[in-house]
Amino acid sequence: MSDQTPVAQPDNAGEAPGKPRRKTKKPFIYGIIALAVVGLGGAFWVWHETPGFCNAVCHSPMDATVSTYNCSSGSPATDKWGNPVPDGSDMLVVVHKEKAGADCLTCHIPTIQEQVKEVAEWTTGNYYDPLTERSIADLNAYGARADANALCMNEACHNVGKADLARATSALARNPHAEVEGHPLFECSDCHKSHRQSVNACSGCHEDAKIPEGWLTVAQATALVPHGGR
Repeated sequence: MSDQTPVAQPDNAGEAPGKPRRKTKKPFIYGIIALAVVGLGGAFWVWHETPGFCNAVCHSPMDATVSTYNCSSGSPATDKWGNPVPDGSDMLVVVHKEKAGADCLTCHIPTIQEQVKEVAEWTTGNYYDPLTERSIADLNAYGARADANALCMNEACHNVGKADLARATSALARNPHAEVEGHPLFECSDCHKSHRQSVNACSGCHEDAKIPEGWLTVAQATALVPHGGR
């Protein structure tokens, strides 16, 4: 008998040597893909927040509107219809950009319903060119704001009420912000325009209405608006 103790053999003794197992790379690949998706999504969202997104993706009538945003104070400009504007600061879009750092989505807050509607209109070509001008009431409705004055008069922008505005302009011969019985009640956008020169709505009835520098009379503005004053 041999004195040697038998050595335990591995379970795969006698089997042909196989290829060494490789660690799967799938988790690593999936991680790279996930990072790429997140990165592209973040880049797209940053672009989505810029004025250039509006006319790059949407229909061409946005080109002229976006160009007004790129105008500068102290330089000749053109409005959203291509009309000459003596000074870029005559348009509120330039003033809001330069003084408050506002961009398109500061005022134009899109809802899913509005975006779907606009995509459908763009795809079918069922839209005005030039685009129909939206009022403050329109923008509040699209942005689903409950307060009719919330677009302009809010804590982040003009933190005043209608009574405060009326007091601020009470020294004028005709107070445009005061509610007078029997007199039409104006909303902000009747006078204050973003992508074109502002208009003194009082001049529509009162020929002696004082026109602020850089503003237009109702007659002058109407002559510039396409499609009969839309």
